[in-house]
Amino acid sequence: MKRSAVIARLVDAIHVPIGRWDREFRLVFCNEPYLDWAGRSELQLLGRTLEQLYGADAWQAARGSFAAAFAGETASYERLLTHLDGEPRWCRVEVFPEFEKDGGVAAVYTVAFDVHEFVTARQALEAARARLSQFAEKIPYPITYVDRDYRLIFINRAYVEAVGMAPAQLLGRRIGEARGNELWARHRPYYERALAGEAVDFTRLVELPGRGVRWMRTSYVPDFDADGHVVGVYSILVDVHDLKTRQQQLESSIERDPVTEVLSRRAIIERIERALADRRAGAVALFFVDLDGFKTVNDMLGHRDGDAVLARVAQALQSAVRSDDSVGRFGGDEFLVLARVPDRTAAATMAQQMIAAIRASSAGQPALAQVTASVGYALAPEDADSALKLVQRADDAMYFAKRSGKNRAAHCSAAPL
Repeated sequence: MKRSAVIARLVDAIHVPIGRWDREFRLVFCNEPYLDWAGRSELQLLGRTLEQLYGADAWQAARGSFAAAFAGETASYERLLTHLDGEPRWCRVEVFPEFEKDGGVAAVYTVAFDVHEFVTARQALEAARARLSQFAEKIPYPITYVDRDYRLIFINRAYVEAVGMAPAQLLGRRIGEARGNELWARHRPYYERALAGEAVDFTRLVELPGRGVRWMRTSYVPDFDADGHVVGVYSILVDVHDLKTRQQQLESSIERDPVTEVLSRRAIIERIERALADRRAGAVALFFVDLDGFKTVNDMLGHRDGDAVLARVAQALQSAVRSDDSVGRFGGDEFLVLARVPDRTAAATMAQQMIAAIRASSAGQPALAQVTASVGYALAPEDADSALKLVQRADDAMYFAKRSGKNRAAHCSAAPL
């Protein structure tokens, strides 16, 4: 069999449409798959130009690649085929030259591939990216994307407005170069953690143009490729000022008793636990203060005036101790006072100071509003080595003082165990 016949059979056996075009852009050869693809016979195809066969739009899509191939280059183009039965389909046409011995181009070949699924998937992806880009532009939160070299690859409008810089001053530059080394030093540890695959948050006070100082939270989210490698980091800046302020108010309300403004029960217990855990700080004394006859005061005057009495007592206790000592409301008309003391004698002196301060706070008040207090105290680690036990020992001492005549103080050693 002649070599030309072998080549012809081989070309027909390749299940892709192949055509040969002369310098006048006429089809001078095609294989069997091309005939099926075109839906025509050789008689209807050969000798006609691409524009004659498929129309002006088809030639407009192909002419640039044909010109490149006749100039000795390989080129390609994509076109939506409309000559086939059924729905139009996308194809990619590769166009490459046929060289003569002297190096000139005698003709060009075209090979067509069905790429409909690929093109439609790409179009869907591009549309999704366009929608995502529009979303990112419209979202009111600053968004950025940096690569592994910390270069800003994407920024949205909100980010541009937040930093007060033009996109040309930011895109393609490293964060430190664009925003300054001081800011970069604060943010770098979080970017490094994100590049290691960890999603992290960073909340700080930021001064925003036209809005003043606000609490802002930046979230750093790693961008993984198909192989699970981190190729970049997304960041989004969210205004959490109102939430943070409310949280601080809530924490303050939990720490402080709303009636007396001294420490809450939970807060004073936490102070006691921390003090006992810090053995290096030396001895501490816990005073359990209970008002004498307060129930009668509350019943006769009402809860509003009763709360005023409690607030006055709390202020008296704070005035009787040092600024680094802690006063808390344990509940009802009971207070706890935590203080650093060198020994039991100093604790006894401090207990008498509290009793005197409470008694003095009633001076000038109506008889019903005059109150005294019974105080019990215990020392740690001498009398107890846990917060619960220390409170119990001081409470027992307080009841002993109350049974002994009220308006007095007692150490837990005087109370029966």
